[in-house]
Amino acid sequence: DFPNQINNVLVFPGVFRGLLDAQSRTVNTEMMLAAAHALADVVTEDEINPNYIIPSVFNDKVAGAVAGAVREAAKAAGVVA
Repeated sequence: DFPNQINNVLVFPGVFRGLLDAQSRTVNTEMMLAAAHALADVVTEDEINPNYIIPSVFNDKVAGAVAGAVREAAKAAGVVA
């Protein structure tokens, strides 16, 4: 593994939690973009450096941030149950 390497374990737990919370039966581009932006927003300006532009898989803020963003994107898209 390398610094800033993205692994599916980083984002998918939050994506699935957000989809389950929204009871969405579909995934669209807006939801995945919301997940990407939420992931990027976890790293603060103070933390960012050439070796740390995405959060660690062990960062406990990631799943909740991604789930919330996906849930809100699903609501905005009108695909909630």
